[in-house]
Amino acid sequence: MKKKISLIMMAFVFGLVPFVGSVSADPVTYHPSLVHKDGAMAYEHMQYLADEIGPRVAGTENEREAARYIQGQFERMGLESDIQEFNYSRSKASSNVVAYKEGKSTKQIIVGAHYDSVSTGVGVDDNASGVGVLLETAEVLKNIKTPYSIVYIAFGAEEVGLQGSNYYADQMTEKEIENTIGMINLDSLAAGDQMYVYGNTGEDGFIRDQALAIADKKKLDVETNPGLNPYYPAGTTGDWSDHAPFKAKGIPYGYLEATNWEIGDLDGYQQTVKHGEIWHTEKDTLAFIEEEFPGRVQEHLSTFSTLLTDLLKFMNKTSTSK
Repeated sequence: MKKKISLIMMAFVFGLVPFVGSVSADPVTYHPSLVHKDGAMAYEHMQYLADEIGPRVAGTENEREAARYIQGQFERMGLESDIQEFNYSRSKASSNVVAYKEGKSTKQIIVGAHYDSVSTGVGVDDNASGVGVLLETAEVLKNIKTPYSIVYIAFGAEEVGLQGSNYYADQMTEKEIENTIGMINLDSLAAGDQMYVYGNTGEDGFIRDQALAIADKKKLDVETNPGLNPYYPAGTTGDWSDHAPFKAKGIPYGYLEATNWEIGDLDGYQQTVKHGEIWHTEKDTLAFIEEEFPGRVQEHLSTFSTLLTDLLKFMNKTSTSK
């Protein structure tokens, strides 16, 4: 969900109530290649979600099929997983797919990406790309003892008002909130001209700052919002994606995205110089993006997968460590 669209849609959202039965526990059996090259597994997951399943509009069978696929991948990796179901707009149902990886600390970090899409295009960039990087990272780290425990969440119904992330955040207890050192959001990673990482202002921007340090050390082409628009100070972004409900709870966030903050209204909405926005248009297909931007998808998935993996391997928030 991006900016101008999301803010309008959220005005029409009703309260959330529990729902049971929207997702079958029977997982999709497709297995990606396990020969690891940064970004390769992410690409396969992204392609499967977009081209094999197709548009994953909130509340549809395609969205439910995507949820089954994602849970099946977590189970294949040997991660404990669960489905968190919810209703929205009083009549429509969706779900979050949640998996847990124990770390060295009882403190946890949440890593999330929404798996639903709009009906136009097939949602390669927005947001099969984010789910692909999430699943690849979970695969790579499954046998590595990370500094913090990790909660991986594939959010449902993001495109209709951040429904999945709002529901998850609202169900967190005060103890869970205190135990969560941060939330990393992955949204629209494939198509934009430039790769970015954002975070809070001040000391709570430690996720962004550590990510930028890793990018500098590894020569990754990742930067942050330059702050050309005074409404979005340097290093930050707006509250239009799944990081927002966690930020509202006082949980520091990091946010990976590919777009272009130096064109259009300087708000990150225009992703590319060549074609403007890709998300929420008929251009959000793998065939279009690869034809118009050869090599970009592979480069972005590789870069973001490398960055996220190292960030989770070496995350250091000493004030909350145990």
